[in-house]
Amino acid sequence: MSIHMKQEHVNPIFQKRQGIAMDGQLVLRRVRLTSGEEVDVVIHEGRIVKLAPGGTATGDRMWESPGAYVSSGWIDMHVHAFPEFDPYGDDMDEIGVKQGVTTIVDAGSCGADRIDDLAISAHKAATRLFAFLNISRLGLLRTDELSNLDWIDRDKVLQAARAYPEFIVGLKARISGSVVGKSGLKPLYLAREFSQETGLPLMVHIGSAPPDIREVMPILQGGDVVTHYLNGKSNNLFHDSGAPLEVLQDAIKRGVHLDVGHGTASFSFQVAEAAKQHGIDPDTISTDIYRGNRLNGPVYSMANLLSKFLALGYSLSETIDRITVRAAEWLGRPQLGRIQAGDEVNLTLFQVVDKPVPLVDSEGVSKIASRQIEVKGVIVGDQFIEC
Repeated sequence: MSIHMKQEHVNPIFQKRQGIAMDGQLVLRRVRLTSGEEVDVVIHEGRIVKLAPGGTATGDRMWESPGAYVSSGWIDMHVHAFPEFDPYGDDMDEIGVKQGVTTIVDAGSCGADRIDDLAISAHKAATRLFAFLNISRLGLLRTDELSNLDWIDRDKVLQAARAYPEFIVGLKARISGSVVGKSGLKPLYLAREFSQETGLPLMVHIGSAPPDIREVMPILQGGDVVTHYLNGKSNNLFHDSGAPLEVLQDAIKRGVHLDVGHGTASFSFQVAEAAKQHGIDPDTISTDIYRGNRLNGPVYSMANLLSKFLALGYSLSETIDRITVRAAEWLGRPQLGRIQAGDEVNLTLFQVVDKPVPLVDSEGVSKIASRQIEVKGVIVGDQFIEC
């Protein structure tokens, strides 16, 4: 792996973790797209100048790493990036660009009480941030934030949605027993009303009953997101035989978006294998990462999670599409999921390494994979950031 100036070999960019501004024209030489095509990507002043056949382009600086892949910048649709909240918080760049993820979507860390603070903090990070607004004004200040209906303030939800139309991409409702308590399905019905008033889709967290998953799923509509859909809890979306529940199949027909949301307790290899066997594939792969499960597992990083999907039998193209093209489409920002001349630079560089690696799901089940994805760096605008 090297970056070199004309007639002089140097490695300045990979000496530091922080972003290094790029002067002149940079060529990513002989990098591969997930289709297998080898290209040169020419970059100048924060934009992609052109894509050329591999080995044909010239520039002021050349970056080359044997076997390296390039994709549009990875998108994580479910993170917790408000560092003040514990345990569900983390630094944006630690779970963003330093892991190869150029765009993160905070999945309801903040409600109306703190959404201003989250929006302001977004300007201090190199990682692009969007957010789902928690329908509870408290957000994750508490982990039972929907157990008291007084904490769900319609006027504050509508006010926040109007204040941040480009930042807030949806509303978040965590519908599991420990969160809603005796409120049952009432928070979800309120979320549905707020969705209709704001025009924003819902992201619905599913987990342990009550409410029963058969009552939750029919309330979701096309464009809504169900996250944690591969969880291994008893209240999950699959029969013991592995076949999908009818409510899941009906939701898919309505256009409900299936998101992974691995997290500490919401991803099972057994359920994921059953889902793949029955053709119930994820629309987006997301981590539900925060400080605890980044440092101590079982999530660790987006690359670690993607390696699990390779181990499940998904192709590299199928896997990367779910954190680039498909995520960008759901966000209504297709430019974030493509590599095209004229676009602002938003790229992730990575390799697929053939070596045994242990991978652990949220149930503590370990799988030894034969290969893993390793991130090399990201290029965002005019900065190259080593991962």
